[in-house]
Amino acid sequence: MPHPVNKKLLKQFGDRIRSLRTARGLTQEQLAELTGFHRTYIGMIERGERNISLANIGVFATTFELSVSELLNFDEEFQFQERSDSKKAT
Repeated sequence: MPHPVNKKLLKQFGDRIRSLRTARGLTQEQLAELTGFHRTYIGMIERGERNISLANIGVFATTFELSVSELLNFDEEFQFQERSDSKKAT
């Protein structure tokens, strides 16, 4: 079973990929074609089920025309989401 921190990180990364994909109006299948990955692999990444390699992170960064650091800049978005979720719970 993955460590809770790793599970959270994988989910954050998957959410980032989904957000970038949908912002560009791409389906999972279209993103798969652009990256050379299988559509089911894209879905697994977006759901936080796959721990992908640094090389594959580079493929996503290139596809989205971002640097790797820009692609991995999802902490701020996630922290905002966490704050919103905690407000809803109170």
